[in-house]
Amino acid sequence: MPRLEAKPIAITGASSGIGAATAIRCAREGMPVALAARRVDRLEAVARRIVEAGGRAIIVECDVARPADCERLVARTVDAFGSLYAVFANAGYGIEGPVADSTEHDVRQIFETNFFGTLHTIRPALDAMRKAGEGHILVCSSCLSKIGVPFFASYCATKAAQDHYARALRHELEPHNIAVSSVHPIGTRTEFFDATSARSKAPRLALRTPERLMQPAEVVADAIVRCLRKPKGEVWTSRSTRLTLGLATMFPSLADIVLRRLIAAR
Repeated sequence: MPRLEAKPIAITGASSGIGAATAIRCAREGMPVALAARRVDRLEAVARRIVEAGGRAIIVECDVARPADCERLVARTVDAFGSLYAVFANAGYGIEGPVADSTEHDVRQIFETNFFGTLHTIRPALDAMRKAGEGHILVCSSCLSKIGVPFFASYCATKAAQDHYARALRHELEPHNIAVSSVHPIGTRTEFFDATSARSKAPRLALRTPERLMQPAEVVADAIVRCLRKPKGEVWTSRSTRLTLGLATMFPSLADIVLRRLIAAR
C-alpha cells in the first residue's frame, strides 16, 4: 500500500466540483498538488485553502484540449515538486440534446475536452512516471460510461471511451508499476448540472436528477484517496448504481424499458 505523503499529484478540472474536492483531500494526506483549469481565479481560491491548511499547491492555467497546456502542467509539477506520482484527468463537461439535432461541431468539441483532453493529460505524465518507476493514473469517467442515456449520447460516448482506454492502459502499464483507475461517480452536487443546462437547448433530464442519485463531491474525493492508498481498477461511490448498470448490461431489453419510461416522463 503506497504512502501518499510527499507524492505529487496533478489534477485537471481542479477549479470546482470533484477536482477541487479531490485536490483538498489529497493535500490533507500530505500530497503536493498541481491545480489545473482554465479559470485561474477559481484555482487561486482552491490553492489558498490548501496552503492555509498547511499543504503545498501550485496553479497552472490549462485547457486540456491543447496538448501543449498539458505538457506544461506536467513540467511545472516536476519543477515545483521534483517528481509526479499521480495524475487525475478530471476535466470535462456535459451537454443534453437529441442526436438528430447535434451538430458535428458540438460532438467534436465534447470529445476534444472529455476524451482527447484525457489523452493529452496522460501522455506527458507517463514519461515522468516511467522515469520514476512508479505512478498512478486516474480518469474521471462516469456511471453513464456503462449505458447510453437518451439525449446524452455524446456525453455517454466520451465517458465510455475513457472507460475502455483506462482498462486497456491498466494492463499495458501494470509491468511498469503504474496503476490505472477509472472513476465512476453518480450525480454530484456541483455546478456540473447547471453548466450542462446552460450549454443545452431546452434541457429536461439534467434538471430532474433525483436527489437519491446525487452525492457531495467530497464523497468522490474520499473514494479517490482510498484508491490512491490501495489502487484498484474501478472506483464506484454507489453500489446500488453499479449493480443496476451491471444488470442493464446483462439484460439490455429491461434497460430499454426503463429508458423508455425515462423519455416518457421527460
